[in-house]
Amino acid sequence: MGLSELLAKYGQTYLDGLFTTWGLTIVSFVFVMALAVLVTVMRVSPFKPLRAVGDLYVQVFRNIPGIALLIIVVYALPMLKLVLDYRTCVIVTTVLLGSSFGSENFMTGINTIQVGQIEAARSLGLSFGKILRRIVVPQALRTTVLPFTNLFIAVMLTTALGSQVPLKPLELTGVVNYVNGQDLGGVLAFLISAVGYVGTAFAIGLVGNHIDKKVRILR
Repeated sequence: MGLSELLAKYGQTYLDGLFTTWGLTIVSFVFVMALAVLVTVMRVSPFKPLRAVGDLYVQVFRNIPGIALLIIVVYALPMLKLVLDYRTCVIVTTVLLGSSFGSENFMTGINTIQVGQIEAARSLGLSFGKILRRIVVPQALRTTVLPFTNLFIAVMLTTALGSQVPLKPLELTGVVNYVNGQDLGGVLAFLISAVGYVGTAFAIGLVGNHIDKKVRILR
């Protein structure tokens, strides 16, 4: 099957798959960012048990293969009376993986903050929470725009795990499986999906670079 014939027959399916991938990526990344910040706050907390839980979270989820974690979420959680639809399972898996790496990115940003700023804030009587909100979190986010841009792209690629479950509507990689199941799309079927991923990643990179130039802290 040639490229023109493939696009004529499955073009709308690919487009729907691209939109589904975008939707999964955006929703997942919002939760990735929120959970990454929360876990990182735990890891820098003065309360030792919280630090231990935060570090354990990162060590566990950044070292589990995505497909293995997806299997756990899909098949193990129902044993605990927690049944999720396949779309939610893919999002949960992506968030758990992405937030563990996001926390590492965020810790890197925190480590760029000069100790003198923290000491000055403490001398003014600011609490741990206020130091985080007013000094640590804003600066850490500004210095980690590019790492989080890369994480955004990684989150998009991780949503391809949706191809391993009967996800409806199909995401971009799942479309390839569908096309090759209906017709012999071959390499071209993969190439079309690859173009969708590469084009999206390129656009994300441009936006990330633009934001970084706007908010970068010059030291």
